[in-house]
Amino acid sequence: MELTRRTDFALRTLLYLGAHPGRPVPTTEVARAYGISRHHAAQVGKDLVALGHVAARRGRGGGLVLARPPEAIVVGAVVRETEPSLDLLECFARSTNTCPLAGACALERCLHAARAAFLAVLDRTTLADLLVEAPALRARLGRRLAPS
Repeated sequence: MELTRRTDFALRTLLYLGAHPGRPVPTTEVARAYGISRHHAAQVGKDLVALGHVAARRGRGGGLVLARPPEAIVVGAVVRETEPSLDLLECFARSTNTCPLAGACALERCLHAARAAFLAVLDRTTLADLLVEAPALRARLGRRLAPS
């Protein structure tokens, strides 16, 4: 299973904002820190605002800030909200399934259980849990932002 780039960048944006509390972060800064396009960073920021995880402040000194405390942002919820599908196999989507083994397949049951376990771990994880090493995150990202 592989998460989409959009989900990856959404989680990384939340990490960046959480590692820099108390100040609005421009999307251009997030883009530079992670080496992604400004457009992509802006789109992910817009998605996070629409989902209620992030607030946007306009004008000079504006940028993105967490809309809720890191303890209230559950990683599993963010993944479910940003992933277009968590279907691991064709048979997971009954409406488009053409597999003749669906419903009688041990692989299908095994992968359903694996997906449930994956999501259970993410549902027990908050942004605060991921920020326990915020100083190290800031140091690593700060090196990327330093003028060359």
